[in-house]
Amino acid sequence: MEKAAQLRKGDTGHSDTPTLARLGPTVHIAPSGDEVRNKVSSDNPLLVTLNDPNSPIAEEYRKLKSILVKMTEGDALENTIMVTSSIPNEGKSITALNLAVSMAQEYDHTVLLIDADLRKPAIHKYLNMERKKGLAECLTGLADIGEVIVPTGIGKLSVITAGGMVSNPAELFSSNRMKALLEEIKYRYRDRFIIFDTPPLLPFAETRSLAHLVDGVLFVVKEQSASQTNVKDAIEALKGCKLLGVVYNDTIIAQNVERYYSYRHYAAQGA
Repeated sequence: MEKAAQLRKGDTGHSDTPTLARLGPTVHIAPSGDEVRNKVSSDNPLLVTLNDPNSPIAEEYRKLKSILVKMTEGDALENTIMVTSSIPNEGKSITALNLAVSMAQEYDHTVLLIDADLRKPAIHKYLNMERKKGLAECLTGLADIGEVIVPTGIGKLSVITAGGMVSNPAELFSSNRMKALLEEIKYRYRDRFIIFDTPPLLPFAETRSLAHLVDGVLFVVKEQSASQTNVKDAIEALKGCKLLGVVYNDTIIAQNVERYYSYRHYAAQGA
């Protein structure tokens, strides 16, 4: 983290990670062909794990996935991950999505990706999905969790979109309903990873609330975007939460002068 702060910014591709849970015996039943009536598709070039799986960038996401999965081996069930950043436009949503796709393509795990950015949701756009009922409706009591889970047909990936617009996301995220929902999805399937794409930390209070409920936080820093102060303030806001690591995104490889999602380890064990 110290190096990330010195570089003053970062974007998608590296991470440090200490504890998620390897999830016990596989009990999840993958959706049948009937359930996946309309397979989700996307030709977005940023979704490299789906559209360019042999690229160096996709390989970086596989490294990130491997580190996370390895770090989760153990008896405790720690399968909920939050992906965030200090400020907007650092690549947190595409990081969450590429990580989710990479994990879902593995034989051993199912993945539930939840768009928890109720202010500026992006997951449904990347996947060309309709924005129907989603997390917002679950938190306001207008829908049950089972109604809003959408199988994508991409490996073992299911998605919950953000849902409709709400005026009080901070209050919803700090509510007992949010805690109950998180408990329900956490323990329903022991082979499932749940990944939350959240708003950036510094502008919005709800991200800090969720950070205290999940098992770990993956922090995205984009090169030449967030300032050193932004990164330090965001890390301070995560105090008391488990910081899994840092994805340093959109880095410039000096010798090749090309944009690259680089994956590096920074000691980021706590907050």
